[in-house]
Amino acid sequence: MISSEKKQGVVATLQTKKNDTGSAAVQAGIFTERIKELTEHLKVNKKDFAARRGLLQLVGKRKRALKYLAAQDGQAYLDTIAKLGIRR
Repeated sequence: MISSEKKQGVVATLQTKKNDTGSAAVQAGIFTERIKELTEHLKVNKKDFAARRGLLQLVGKRKRALKYLAAQDGQAYLDTIAKLGIRR
């Protein structure tokens, strides 16, 4: 589970307004942090198939959030993936 300090850090780097905690960019950032944590967990626990399923679900959620962001504002999409360090 992602810690609240990490979550606040992600929100602070990706928010567009002061109270922006639920935009597509912020959600994609939070999903990315959770994906990183689950990936590290699965490197140690290779047979944890429930965690693997959760990871795949998170990847799908992030993909949908980024797809929505790209449809709404292409430049914001490019900025977000650059900040998160993920591929297109």
